[in-house]
Amino acid sequence: MAEIGFYHLLRTGPDQALPQLLGRTLSAGERAVVVCGSDERVAALDAALWLCPSPDWLPHGTRAIGQAEMQPIWLATDDAAPNGARFLFLLDGATSSRLGEFARVFDLFDGRDPAAVAAARERWRTAKAGGHALTYWQQTASGWERKA
Repeated sequence: MAEIGFYHLLRTGPDQALPQLLGRTLSAGERAVVVCGSDERVAALDAALWLCPSPDWLPHGTRAIGQAEMQPIWLATDDAAPNGARFLFLLDGATSSRLGEFARVFDLFDGRDPAAVAAARERWRTAKAGGHALTYWQQTASGWERKA
């Protein structure tokens, strides 16, 4: 079973929140796969990660670049981890049928969008029914706050 964290974005979008989480992932010696809702989103996130100021280096790749096995962070739209990632990041309401294959899963959702919040609640119920360990994090002015 995976440890699944639900990250309720209230102050920024995923393009601003994700780099810090990915930086911590790399610092822990882990690899990540980031599943997005569309190819256009993958392309936009690819550009955003190269340009983010902190952390200033987030090596990553996409299907357009290739060589997945060499990429510490892999951006994709499909439910696979060709880079051997143990950490999975889900954006744009993306889901995975392979949650149990990852050590940690990060489900980031836009708390300012009622439909995204409702969909995240449904994913929470599904993950709980699957026996996964769940945590809920809310974005605050001072950072991430774990809620009950």
